Amino acid sequence: MESEIKEFEKQLGETCKKLQEEFATLRTNRPTTKLVEDIKADYYGQFMPLKALGTIGINPPREITITVWDKNALIPAQKAIETSGLGLTPNVDGATIRLVLPALTDERRAELVRLVKKTAEEAKIRVRLSREDIMKKIKDGEERGTVNESEKFKLKERVQKIVDGANGEIDSLLDKKVGEINE
Repeated sequence: MESEIKEFEKQLGETCKKLQEEFATLRTNRPTTKLVEDIKADYYGQFMPLKALGTIGINPPREITITVWDKNALIPAQKAIETSGLGLTPNVDGATIRLVLPALTDERRAELVRLVKKTAEEAKIRVRLSREDIMKKIKDGEERGTVNESEKFKLKERVQKIVDGANGEIDSLLDKKVGEINE
């Protein structure tokens, strides 16, 4: 049963990590390289992420710069950004692409907050489904006689502590992201 608990704990850790990665790709008032680094550009017939074509940097307060290593990658990178759906207009300056992030409107902030809350709720649903699976395994173990009554209660308590920790981390990530959006 110990291996199942460890696997369950690992699953919840991956759920929280995935949520953090999803949040990193959402635009806030603060520029981040994660916003553009995985946009794929058609470079000599091969789709490559921007982070593989050049250096991505931040110029505070609201500018992202992409300096391509090969000038031939400039136009494909520019087109990839334009078609990415981020609504950003790339400005080319030599071998550098500059992206100025406009300030978020109140309407867009509210929309992003709703999206972030929905994404966090989906993560919590994945946590609940994982908890249901592990609880079934504990119950099956009890029915087969591999888990006695006192072990069952200890395992359930341990599972609940793990779930509470994961939900706490999800809430913390959500609060942080909402704070970034409302800056």
